[in-house]
Amino acid sequence: MFTSLVQQLTQCRPDVLLLGGDYVSCRAGQMEVLARELARVDPPLGKYGVLGNHDLLTDDEHIVRRLAEAGVQMLINGNRPLPAPFEDVWICGIDDPWTGNADVSQTFAGADGVRIFLTHSPDGLLLLGGHRLDLGFAGHTHGGQVALPDGTAIMGAGGPLARRYGRGRFELEGNGVLFVSRGVGCSNLPIRINADPELILCRIVAPGASR
Repeated sequence: MFTSLVQQLTQCRPDVLLLGGDYVSCRAGQMEVLARELARVDPPLGKYGVLGNHDLLTDDEHIVRRLAEAGVQMLINGNRPLPAPFEDVWICGIDDPWTGNADVSQTFAGADGVRIFLTHSPDGLLLLGGHRLDLGFAGHTHGGQVALPDGTAIMGAGGPLARRYGRGRFELEGNGVLFVSRGVGCSNLPIRINADPELILCRIVAPGASR
């Protein structure tokens, strides 16, 4: 699966790669294949990631170390500006809202440009307070993983916002836009029904620019 994923990423040629966590299910040793494959992906503006609840239930230090060796900048309540000429765009990654030690103020500290908010779970929105985001990305829900044909989740992920923001694009009232990915793996059961794996590919266009 990982080889196929890397092939798709290579074909898409993204400028930036964002990783939403849950790199393993039960054992940190499962990271080895993923880290090796991710090392082959080299977007010009970098690779950035946050941890998920499953990562934090295993050996998260090992996971962070292996991802860093694969060139991924891990953002655990931190942020980074993109390289020039896009240094006004900041990737802001928060620790997992429930199993981690999320600190939204630290996550956004000093990020004074366009803010891309990376959170494993949509529940990260509950911690925003008055902080602003321009664009957000989350996962965790698997799109239900097992869902009805209309997308209604049968297997619901944990968290108060997991069903409300289960999959797709959402306009956040008084804030930016949130995309929730179905992700590429499985949780609990190795099956997906009406919730196919997905990579989300976004093209961000500055206001007034030609599309």
